[in-house]
Amino acid sequence: MSTTSTTTVTNPAPADQDPAGTAPARRPRRRGENSLATTLTSHGVLTVASLIALFPIVWLVYLSLGPDKDDYLHPEDIWGKMTLDNYAFVLQHTPFFDWLKSTLVVSLGTTVIGVMVAATTGYAVSRMRFPGYRKFMWVLLVTQMFPVAVLMVPMYEILGELQLIDSYLGLVLVYCSTAVPYCAWLLKGYFDTIPFEIDEAGRVDGLSPFGTFFRLILPLAKPGLAVAAFYSFITAFGEVAFASTFLLSDTKYTFAVGLQSFVSEHDAQRNLMAATAVLVAIPVSAFFYLVQKNLVTGLTAGGTKG
Repeated sequence: MSTTSTTTVTNPAPADQDPAGTAPARRPRRRGENSLATTLTSHGVLTVASLIALFPIVWLVYLSLGPDKDDYLHPEDIWGKMTLDNYAFVLQHTPFFDWLKSTLVVSLGTTVIGVMVAATTGYAVSRMRFPGYRKFMWVLLVTQMFPVAVLMVPMYEILGELQLIDSYLGLVLVYCSTAVPYCAWLLKGYFDTIPFEIDEAGRVDGLSPFGTFFRLILPLAKPGLAVAAFYSFITAFGEVAFASTFLLSDTKYTFAVGLQSFVSEHDAQRNLMAATAVLVAIPVSAFFYLVQKNLVTGLTAGGTKG
């Protein structure tokens, strides 16, 4: 007699599945969600980059607290003798406020005139199809290719003929020649993103081209105008070559030129220069705070035509 035995074969459980059912189920990763290692790495890189960016500023403030002009050679000694005497000396015994007035006059004048000229230029090229409008924009771009050393002599002769040497207006016009071409390109790209139907609606309502530009287009172009204003302001605020050539009076120096007076052939008061540099950064920081809401939007909006 033979006995038949039946053997039941069961499929083995997958390797990544707990047969007892005690392991918790993994939460599926959502789209755009990074792993812990990726998050830690990105935060670490950003932290290191932030420290690298902030180190020169912190170091400048630290050096400005040293009482002696040679403390930068031995920075470890500053910690035990920090003082604000450098700031008091700069504010009381140097033409700091004359430099501040000159810098604000030149920078704000360049910003206002440059942005208005660039805005009208960019709007005209964006909306009007006059003969040679494309070549006109390329001509503006070509003007930025000449180095400062090449432009210095002809500009000096032109300002001399116009009797604008050692004047704020002459320096403002020189800075506008640098700021307007770039800002015109920037604003032209931004105006391209504003629908043309808005212009047509303004003309249907009886607005002139200037009325349409000032009452409808400019309010919509605030982010682009903020970027152009910031670029024009920074260009005029920190420029040295033109300012040191076209300004002759000590009381008309801008900050960039005034800082050079602390370093001469036989002496270098670097502690006072550091303190002045810290004070100089305050107006720029205030101006950046005023326009920072629209700055990022304006930098990215003109990249594509919408």
